[in-house]
Amino acid sequence: MAGITGKDEVLTAYARKLETLDAPKGRSLTQDAIRRLRRNKAAVVAIFLVVFIVAAAFIGPYFLTWGYAEVDWTAIRKPPDFAKGHYFGTDQNGRDMLARVLQGTQMSLIVAAVATIVSVSIGVVYGAVAGYFGGRVDAVMMRIVDIMYALPYILFVIILVVMFGRNPVLLFVGIGAIEWLTMARIVRGQTLSLKEKEFVEAARAGGAKPWTIILRHIVPNLTGPVVIYATLTIPEVIIAESFLSYLGLGVQEPQTSLGTLISFGAPVAEVLPWMLLAPAGVLVTLLLCFTYIGDGLRDALDPKDR
Repeated sequence: MAGITGKDEVLTAYARKLETLDAPKGRSLTQDAIRRLRRNKAAVVAIFLVVFIVAAAFIGPYFLTWGYAEVDWTAIRKPPDFAKGHYFGTDQNGRDMLARVLQGTQMSLIVAAVATIVSVSIGVVYGAVAGYFGGRVDAVMMRIVDIMYALPYILFVIILVVMFGRNPVLLFVGIGAIEWLTMARIVRGQTLSLKEKEFVEAARAGGAKPWTIILRHIVPNLTGPVVIYATLTIPEVIIAESFLSYLGLGVQEPQTSLGTLISFGAPVAEVLPWMLLAPAGVLVTLLLCFTYIGDGLRDALDPKDR
């Protein structure tokens, strides 16, 4: 009997080992989304390009011969000259265009990041509150959104700049304070669906307060749509900042941005084409990259495609 029992134990242990080896390993939703994103070649290439541009904008200036505000009196309005270190040429004042393009890209990216964070923060909270409470609260809050939608947001930012001065921080907040409208509508629609789910009903039955339910149960489940829209908001913010800088209401000297550089290069594009092509090329590349990344994230996080 002891021998039989020992044999059974060996067989049982062997069967468990086989089950462990043959059992397929499951993937989390995050791992599945990353796997799907990797299959999107356009999005992967766009991510690498954005990483390269960001690294060049923030690290590249330390390796350049010329600073973005430094003047080379021997090379004014000169085309690209590798011997003197002017790889993108110089502007009307003899300043290195590569250094200025990197500085402008850095400023545009900072504006885009800060304004996107502001817009996402306001939009998520506003939309979640409107969608969760519903009724009159939802009606009043969304009518406010409709009224603000009717106002040209660029005009609103221009009014802020004219009233309070050309402050870069004000520019960040002003653009972000307008871009949240679409985010609020998206989050409100998702919240209307989520608040009827079983886990929300269970939290409500357990005595959880409304703000606790919104912050702990609803907002975390909005990560997918929020991330996708935030990625698509970045190019919109960059365009808005570039447009304001083009009008002379954005970033001012000695600082610069892509919009400011384009405004300087456009009038002299026929005689100094490098002054327009360099910043415009970087701007177009950034816009395309963020658009492809947003499309890739949308496909990767879309539950209908799983």
